[in-house]
Amino acid sequence: MAILSGTRTIQKVARDYSQSILAFSTGKNAVAAYLAIRDSFTEIYPYYLYLVPELEFVEEQLDLYERQFDFKITRLPHPALYQMLRAHVFQPPANVAVIDKAKLEDFDFTDIRRMMCRKFNLPHNTPVANGTRVEHSSKQRLSMQRHGSIVKSQCQYYPVWDWKKGDLLRCFKQHNIRLGSDYRVFGCSFDSLDLRFLLPVKELYPEDYRKILEYFPLCELEIYRWECANGKR
Repeated sequence: MAILSGTRTIQKVARDYSQSILAFSTGKNAVAAYLAIRDSFTEIYPYYLYLVPELEFVEEQLDLYERQFDFKITRLPHPALYQMLRAHVFQPPANVAVIDKAKLEDFDFTDIRRMMCRKFNLPHNTPVANGTRVEHSSKQRLSMQRHGSIVKSQCQYYPVWDWKKGDLLRCFKQHNIRLGSDYRVFGCSFDSLDLRFLLPVKELYPEDYRKILEYFPLCELEIYRWECANGKR
């Protein structure tokens, strides 16, 4: 598939489909993707994939966007959550047998899209808008050159792939967009359980940090290593 501009990508997809699913990470690119496509489809169905369910600081941001855009975001587990649990990431030995006995399903983003189609009674090939941009990523640019801005085999398209930072800023100013707290706290959207996120969460959202430890008890070791390396212990 040839690479179309973001605008032409949206026009092409909208000619073939009246509805769209949206991968909504709460990041600025996902917000931009929604703003770019919202006038081109009769209905948009956003979903958010959580690493740990019902974290309060995440829910506050999802609520912010739901009120700001007047839509409902479907919460679903991220494939990485089950992958990490099955791989016993940050798990003490006592948890291993219990996790293995649970026989957690292996699923991917295609399964997520299919579930959204079933949940909302959408055509089985309803596409997903992905907010990926290639401005500062040679890897993403290479992928775009290889697969194009519409990937029919994955029922996925990239409406803002060619947007620059200035495009984001102009769009957010035009629509008076208020971004969530992630950028103030982390400098990016929350998408991992490494030290970049764990340390601020422990300091600013202690209840959420305790909830993370319920799922991944040995995350505490990330903090411990940092404290030892920085003379905090």
